Amino acid sequence: MMMMGSRAFAIFGLMLCAMLAVVVNSQVVDMPDFSFVTCGSTIKLQHAGTKAKLHSHEITYGGSGSGQQSVTGFPKPNDSNSYWTVEAKHGERCVLGVPLQNGHRFRLMHANTRKWLHSHLHQSPITGNQEVSCFGEGPKGDEGNVDDDWILETSNPKGWVRDEKIRLRHASTGMYLHSHKQKYGRPIAGQFEVCAVRGKDSNNLWFAAEGIYLPMDEEEMTAQGKKTEL
Repeated sequence: MMMMGSRAFAIFGLMLCAMLAVVVNSQVVDMPDFSFVTCGSTIKLQHAGTKAKLHSHEITYGGSGSGQQSVTGFPKPNDSNSYWTVEAKHGERCVLGVPLQNGHRFRLMHANTRKWLHSHLHQSPITGNQEVSCFGEGPKGDEGNVDDDWILETSNPKGWVRDEKIRLRHASTGMYLHSHKQKYGRPIAGQFEVCAVRGKDSNNLWFAAEGIYLPMDEEEMTAQGKKTEL
């Protein structure tokens, strides 16, 4: 039986509590809101144009690429390599249940390989745009660097809501996470190129699809609001 770490127990406990209707003084408390993308949630990010999921795997960029783990758009819906965990920006700790607002700086960790969604000044293999890769390892390994940080752009004043279109801007270079209909050949035939580009267009629109969404932590949001007022 696989042992669960303390953080896994915390997430499991939070999810269990959130999914139960709690009765207080004979009144049923409202169920938590799962509609927001929050820190600690594990999601699939879907490209609005191709409908492919942001994806990674233990296949690296060859040729003139960086040699880092490749990132693609995967057209099939059921693949565990398309899950990403929302984490705090480089150098900060993730507070579970805190929703992401417009302008929020954060990271995405590939759930299976525990590497960070990353970009840098290498050319993407097909179009020669900026390469997007996976780099480093998660919380117990190489923590990566600031090139793992992305900035949320959403028009919703409430923050990042699942199924609503958003953009992700790379913090270091200002480039937007992007995909299109050009596909790779072997060894990842049929998968779409994912890259980063400077301009805004419909090909850098994404939305949060299925996943494990941690409910919004109302107490933490209230505490943050008080700090902001001060």
